[in-house]
Amino acid sequence: MSLVYEPSEDSYLLQEVLMNHLKKRSKKIKIIEIGVGSGIQLETLKKMGFENLFGVDKNEDAINLCKQKGFEVIWSNLFSNIKEKFDLIIFNPPYLPADKREDTESAISTSGGKNGSELINKFLVEAKTHLKIKGKIILLVSNLTKGIDWKKYTKKLLVEKKLFFEKLEVWELKV
Repeated sequence: MSLVYEPSEDSYLLQEVLMNHLKKRSKKIKIIEIGVGSGIQLETLKKMGFENLFGVDKNEDAINLCKQKGFEVIWSNLFSNIKEKFDLIIFNPPYLPADKREDTESAISTSGGKNGSELINKFLVEAKTHLKIKGKIILLVSNLTKGIDWKKYTKKLLVEKKLFFEKLEVWELKV
């Protein structure tokens, strides 16, 4: 059994957003994905011609998988091992509220804390110091996620998709 988060509805929605919203961007911009998982977003960006791609994850299996695919990926808990600034930060976080019935292995990939927003809020605090001037964040969340602290950002809803039990939203954020 793979310990890497496999692409799902959220992954494919984010992939679609990247393909639609980044096609006219300079291929030289510096991009980092936080929590690379299977590497689907990095693969999409590479196919689009983007050259300066980086990624981080806490999961050694995900890191190794993405390295095998030729990507520069390191271990980092959000930005703990990152010093640089980026033009674009991409994050498809664990965003669901914690569910005591879920096993620990699965919860690592899906649970963002008690309300689902604890990890996202930590990311939002750290991310602003890693954005270049005019840099942007593309962040996927769920309407089930409660308590996201957006106040330091200007936000624009790029797309939303209703699923059986939730609505996924992809936001573009600027400081």
